[in-house]
Amino acid sequence: MLRRLAFLCLLGLAALLAAGGAAAGEAQGPIELRHARVTTTIDGVVQTEAVDLSYHWDRRHRGRTGFASFELPFRVETLPEVPWGVFIPRAGSVFEVQLNGALLQSYGDLGQGNRADYAKAPVYVPVPGRLLKEGENLLQIRIRADSERRAGLSRVTIGPATPVRTALFEGAYAWRFTGSVLLTAFSLIVGSIALALWFTQVDTGATGRRQRDALYFWAAVAEFCWALRVADAMIPEPPLPWQLWGVLMAGCYAGWAASAMMFCYHLADWAQSPRTRWVRWPTAAVVAGTVVFTWLALNREEPRWLTAWLAVEITIVLGFVAAFAVATVRRPSVERLLVAGAALVTVAFGTRDWLVIRLSDAYGETTWVRYSSVMFGVALLLIVLRRFHFASVQARGWVKTLADRVAQRERELASTYAELEEVARDQARTHERERILRDMHDGVGSHISSAIRQLQSGQTSPEELLRTLRDSLDQLKLSIDSIHLPPGDIGALLAALRYRLEPRLAAADIAFEWGVDELPPVTQLDAHATRQLQFLLFEAISNVLQHAHASALRIEADARDGAVRLRVIDNGVGFDAAEVPEALSKRAAAIGARLAIESRPGRTVVQLVFD
Repeated sequence: MLRRLAFLCLLGLAALLAAGGAAAGEAQGPIELRHARVTTTIDGVVQTEAVDLSYHWDRRHRGRTGFASFELPFRVETLPEVPWGVFIPRAGSVFEVQLNGALLQSYGDLGQGNRADYAKAPVYVPVPGRLLKEGENLLQIRIRADSERRAGLSRVTIGPATPVRTALFEGAYAWRFTGSVLLTAFSLIVGSIALALWFTQVDTGATGRRQRDALYFWAAVAEFCWALRVADAMIPEPPLPWQLWGVLMAGCYAGWAASAMMFCYHLADWAQSPRTRWVRWPTAAVVAGTVVFTWLALNREEPRWLTAWLAVEITIVLGFVAAFAVATVRRPSVERLLVAGAALVTVAFGTRDWLVIRLSDAYGETTWVRYSSVMFGVALLLIVLRRFHFASVQARGWVKTLADRVAQRERELASTYAELEEVARDQARTHERERILRDMHDGVGSHISSAIRQLQSGQTSPEELLRTLRDSLDQLKLSIDSIHLPPGDIGALLAALRYRLEPRLAAADIAFEWGVDELPPVTQLDAHATRQLQFLLFEAISNVLQHAHASALRIEADARDGAVRLRVIDNGVGFDAAEVPEALSKRAAAIGARLAIESRPGRTVVQLVFD
């Protein structure tokens, strides 16, 4: 029984192993095609040979234009049940893919040269299952090779779609195409920041001229050149003829290198010394030489011109970077150490790219310097931001210092204004004292002198002497009232005059009539002019009291047609209106009023008009 059970277990194990082997055979993995039979056509000459991939056209045929047809046989043990695909890391310039005589995909037009270039990004080609057959299969890739466009064919992988696409194609696509997109975006961002700072950060130098920081400018130029150069990987069909486009791309590469060198030139402060200003000329030589030798290489279809010049360019850049590194060691700073490190790595990667891309037979390799440029871009961004932060802090310090100085000056001005106001108040008090003394001298003093002369003459009646003394007292009171009169307020002035003189009029048996309307302020009357007007009216009323023998006196005031009119009217004996009292005319002229006098027995009018 036990023997029978053991025998059955062995049979089951054998069946499982057989099934596993059959399943393994059905699930065939990806096949890497390393060998091919190639037929080349150059200038009408056809040649066929067996080759090992990868196949570097420019290295094998010295950059001449031609065609090649690669036959890549492979074997399929059993027809797959899952989709298959072909992964081609690099092929070009333009090409088409066929499987067992059926066209799978075309990339560009084989009949037109120097147009599209599909060697810049990896390619994945789906394979319909019906095209595969058990046993031998033939994958054929036909290319058109244009000079200096990295034509050729790398190793090709064919197999189930999932591992070929996911494990091989998507990683290579992300590394070469998506990475180029991210690098372009990064360079554009850094360049835009640097350019914006170059435009906005303007300083006034020692000479008084407004100037911008050249460090920002060269950082912007470097990043924009590199963005355009890396963006070439996303442009299979350039908008310009290939010769022009190739020169432009090479010029962008050289422009990036030269601008980075100029960035280092200003970072090291070499522009400040006449002994080191000559360092700028190698940067110009880098750009000019690259343009010239790229044009020669493309038009003559001789890559050696550009290969040789790139060796010279690397030597120039290496010498420049070495000099910058020495300057950094002598005067180290965080900014210079960052750039020196990035520059050394970039030169090392650039040398590697020159050896692998330009000299070796390897095909399918991508440049490393495009990724080391990220280090340089990050260093530029950090330096630009540090410079901007320092400038901002410095500007804030200047603003604070300026604000402190302004505040101090405002305090000084406030103190000066306070002193000036105090002086002005002292002067105003002095002027007021002088005015009061002058008014007392001219008015009160004059009346007292008249009273003294009257007493000395012995011919004055007590009534005349009393009238003179009363005029003197009224004059004194009006002088005191004038201190509080608002300038230009004629209504207040007339009210004060009425208050002081109405008792005297009543004592003299003169009826007083009041015809004063509400009056607007007269802007032309300042404090001094208001007092002059007060004295003028007092003198007119005093003349009525002393000489008119009137029984009624009326004061009128109104404002019409933009003019203010004052009138003193009495019914006295009158006088010769042609002889205007000199005191009245002088005071009227002094205050800018038009004086008009009308007099006849029974009616005398003294009128003042303010326009």
